[in-house]
Amino acid sequence: MDLMEAIKQRRSSRAFLEKPVSRKTLEDLLYLATQAPSAINLQPWELTVVSGEEKKRLSRLLVKRMKERNISCAPGAKKPLSNSFMERQRGLLNTIAPHLSENTVFQDFINEGSCNFYGAPTAVIISIDQVFSSARLTDIGVLVGYLVLAAHGLGLSTCPIGLITAFDEDIKEELSLPEDKQVVIGVAVGYGDPGASINSGRSERAPLQDVVKWRP
Repeated sequence: MDLMEAIKQRRSSRAFLEKPVSRKTLEDLLYLATQAPSAINLQPWELTVVSGEEKKRLSRLLVKRMKERNISCAPGAKKPLSNSFMERQRGLLNTIAPHLSENTVFQDFINEGSCNFYGAPTAVIISIDQVFSSARLTDIGVLVGYLVLAAHGLGLSTCPIGLITAFDEDIKEELSLPEDKQVVIGVAVGYGDPGASINSGRSERAPLQDVVKWRP
């Protein structure tokens, strides 16, 4: 697939088929993702691939902890968001909400869906060694960009999930990750359900004039 087309076509999926992703396809995906550049070639990421029954157990644990602690997906802002950011957030709500059943609350769908990786058969948990400062999270962001585009090129669907960072210790215990690691983000990976209308929408992107400044 042409890279430019992949960038324009790729969207997050929030409904997946139960069809598992083969080990070979996952290896191809992660090989491509880890070609991402990083500062002075540190490659500070560590990826844990969770599938099958272990992924189901992890999902059940996260949903349980989310409900016990009343944790909800939020923008992680340090102060109230400006109108421009709020408009972008409302844009996502307006993209998703029409596809939810009448009795489904948007926030509940996002919270439980995130903890369940939206039913994807595989979750990729991306962590970083705590020896690094927050500056190296930039490298993780680049890696995730490579991963979701590579997945699209391989015929897979994805959804990056940040809510799981609220369960860092739970995830490390469940997956036997070292204490000196920090969970940064998860990515749901699988085959998007083509019959699910929720996968048909794509939230709008801000026009260039809102996010780009030109200097002569």
